[in-house]
Amino acid sequence: MGVSKGVRGTLVSIVLSVLIFLWMLFAMRVSKLLLSAASQRGKPNALVRPQTLPLFVNLVAIAVFVLAVYFIFQSWHVDMTAWLASAGIAGIAIGFAAKDTLANLFSGVFIMADSPYKIGDYVVLDDGVGLRGKVTHIGIRSTRLLTRDDVEVTIPNSIMGNSKVVNESGGPHQKFRIRVAVGVAYGSDIDQVRDVLMSVAESSDAVCGDPEPRVRFRAFGASSLDFDLLCWVENPELRGRVLDALNTAVYKSFQEEGIEIPYAKQDLYIKELPSSSGETG
Repeated sequence: MGVSKGVRGTLVSIVLSVLIFLWMLFAMRVSKLLLSAASQRGKPNALVRPQTLPLFVNLVAIAVFVLAVYFIFQSWHVDMTAWLASAGIAGIAIGFAAKDTLANLFSGVFIMADSPYKIGDYVVLDDGVGLRGKVTHIGIRSTRLLTRDDVEVTIPNSIMGNSKVVNESGGPHQKFRIRVAVGVAYGSDIDQVRDVLMSVAESSDAVCGDPEPRVRFRAFGASSLDFDLLCWVENPELRGRVLDALNTAVYKSFQEEGIEIPYAKQDLYIKELPSSSGETG
């Protein structure tokens, strides 16, 4: 018994649709591998580099998906003209309904193209809270940060694009400067204080030798002479751990050297005791 022409055409369309779908998956996988290889070999000013890799991966994926949908419609002999006209009208309605989502999408494209930060950078978001974390994912819609509490925070790209973002891993190198602020009592030997602070920094394995640690006499405070010990660490992730170790070492060294760390004091002067003449018997 022969197969009718209509059934044969349906089977051909189904087979073509499956093949196109498989081709789409294969094309996305191959394009991602090629772009990844190109980004690893690219120069700092190349078009495809690690900072712009997510942008090109997403653009290629969208292009491949659109082509796959087009060919699937063609395999079912569907006229695309009416669909395109309907898509134009629907696009206007969707644009008004999903303006926040579109804002995130456009901001994501601009972030990927401008590359103010990349995956692995430590950033601080000026959101009133000072959210700080490591960038783990940069997507079309959102950016993900892993905080020091091991909590992943997803931030819409429209917020990232319209906020001031401090990239602690940016600059000529990834090294990060930490500041140990300490005050000593008036009358302390300034040269001794400098020597103690420098010895603390130089004895720490976590402190970089290049740039060298520095000590700065900042101000005459209300009750102390204010110093800053400036040190560099290899990665912003080490800031809290190294700052804790340096504060501990400074305190112990000051105790050993007899250097006083003052605290706020208030003196109360009694001008006159209340008289007892007004008391009644």
